[in-house]
Amino acid sequence: MAVMIASDLAKDMSGTPLLRGVSFKLERKDRLTIAGRNGAGKTTLLRMLAGDTSIDGGELVLEKNCKVVLHDQRPPRDQDVTLRDYVLSACTEPLELEAELAALEARMGEGDESVFSRYADAQARFEAAGGYGWRDATNGVIHGLGFVEDDLDRPLHTFSGGQITRASLARALAASPDLLLLDEPTNHLDIESLEWLEQKLVALDAAVIMVAHDRWFLEAVGTCVLEVEAGRTRFFKGTWHQWRKEQAARELALGRAIDKQQKEIARMEAFVERFRAKATKAKQAQSRVKALDKIEKIERDPRDTREMGFQFKKAERTGRVIFELDGAHLEVGEPPKVLLHDAELWLERGEHVSLVGSNGTGKSTLVSALTGQRVFDAGKLRTGHNVKVGYLSQHGDELEKDGARTVAEAAVKRTGLSPNEARSLLGKFLFSGEEQEKPLDGLSGGERQRLSLAILVASGANVLILDEPTNHLDIESREALEDALTAFDGALILVSHDRALLEAVGTRTIAVERYGLRSYVGGWQEYFTERQARLAAGIDDGDLPRPPAMGRASARFAADERRPDGMAARRSDDAPTSAAAPRGGGGSAAPSRSRIGGETGATTAAAGATNGAAATKKAPSKNRLRMQQKLERAIEDAEAALVSTEEELAAPEAWATPYESAKSTAKHTAAKRAVEAAYAALEEFEAQATA
Repeated sequence: MAVMIASDLAKDMSGTPLLRGVSFKLERKDRLTIAGRNGAGKTTLLRMLAGDTSIDGGELVLEKNCKVVLHDQRPPRDQDVTLRDYVLSACTEPLELEAELAALEARMGEGDESVFSRYADAQARFEAAGGYGWRDATNGVIHGLGFVEDDLDRPLHTFSGGQITRASLARALAASPDLLLLDEPTNHLDIESLEWLEQKLVALDAAVIMVAHDRWFLEAVGTCVLEVEAGRTRFFKGTWHQWRKEQAARELALGRAIDKQQKEIARMEAFVERFRAKATKAKQAQSRVKALDKIEKIERDPRDTREMGFQFKKAERTGRVIFELDGAHLEVGEPPKVLLHDAELWLERGEHVSLVGSNGTGKSTLVSALTGQRVFDAGKLRTGHNVKVGYLSQHGDELEKDGARTVAEAAVKRTGLSPNEARSLLGKFLFSGEEQEKPLDGLSGGERQRLSLAILVASGANVLILDEPTNHLDIESREALEDALTAFDGALILVSHDRALLEAVGTRTIAVERYGLRSYVGGWQEYFTERQARLAAGIDDGDLPRPPAMGRASARFAADERRPDGMAARRSDDAPTSAAAPRGGGGSAAPSRSRIGGETGATTAAAGATNGAAATKKAPSKNRLRMQQKLERAIEDAEAALVSTEEELAAPEAWATPYESAKSTAKHTAAKRAVEAAYAALEEFEAQATA
């Protein structure tokens, strides 16, 4: 049974057609992505399906008793209620059933036996609606989206706009809808919450329609796509990636068909022009004229073909070291909340580093300190030779600093370009004509971000620090930014929740963990794989007790108590305490070679003897033997890789400088953890097999 059937829906805005011929059918477990440029009508379509906006044509049919829930970017009107009450208010059915059961229990307590059957019926419906665990399930949704227990009883007006948007998403998910409509559900979510949301939506027994710009999220969740372009729609059954391939193939085939037809028309027109006046060919020429009149020309659908296309300037050469941060301590708020303690970071020329971590761990505070927007509470930051930093903040607050009122004024004042040069630059970022005279306070989030990017490109910076640069950008603009950053030959620190961007651009990943900074070689996928291996092996960082706050006076003293130049002393025979091996137990030590070959081998042999005795009762299956052999080979491969790494790192140049030492430590730590993970996987398999 279909949850929704849309047939030839239409919508006009101020008398102008916005949408025409919108048709599709959805069943439970279908998850539809609405794809299209900003302004194509995606949000309007969602509100039409939710009943918040009228439908001007066509027919919309919902299954009987279908519960439709819309999550969009509009804040709730009543913000005096607590987060808990706001989210629970969407759970109307269990709340009503709880009240009904309480009333029936009161009547039974008074000796009224006539309500027994009604009570049993209400109890059955209550169990179907989640039973007595429904509140716990709702709290699980709230926590999954990044809230903590202390947030539950806070009024909504005490939260930021992004947190209120997340609360709205939690309310929509808690409502147990049959049809869930999501407008930009990934906004303001950190990567952990994004991963939780992906799993939640895939498991949801409902039809889902969503508008989002996070390509990784769309690929992980979507099962079909509704393409909206120039008011027309096209339905595609398949994942986001499959649709993009089909769209590209369709465009290519259309281009070939148009080219072929135009060549044929040109050939016929040339024949007519050549033989029109020739008596022997006049009849043939006339027939071709008639054929030309009958040709139905193949044309592309009308669309906004503007695309943001730009490149960063070739970066001026800097010293090898861009940043060297040692013993960093950062805290915010009153009373102080510690974000980083005794943390280290390095950045070298040409490196593209992704900075990741949960919301609230201090990523934005760290990059603002690196750019001089605030000071470190302790520690020392060294900046390399000829470093020119270009900074893109999360909210674009710097646009109004020079007193600019319009887009064009901001471009001129922030770049130093002439008005004509500034207008040419703005054109590459989709500001043309009257759009360049828009007031800054009237710009949308996407327009502010594009203007900030234009100013950044003109700055000529050779080191870029970008804090959530894809906020409010549509997919085409994100891909243009991705291309430009990939081609940028300077150094880059990128803070983003867009995993597709992190994977495409990053060459090293730094994670904010345990109030420190841990370095991982590779992009997002390598970081994700190692993190999952660590969790699978039971190596969980968990929560450490928060380090003590220092206060500004003691912070300065702590920094001054280091070496005269402010850098922490490091003995030459010490293993470097780096982002790869954070102080305070950044990771457990790997087993030594003697332990791996001796004690662990003996234990394995003893376990093999025990399993051999058990085999007299029941021989292991072929599948089990194959899996055990596979896991044992994985251990051998990991140990061989560790040996190879250790041989490689035996060279003096691997430890010649603090930067090489930190890199080598990161590489060695990763190899040791791979051995740990391989052993843990085998032990877990053997435990399950003998259970």
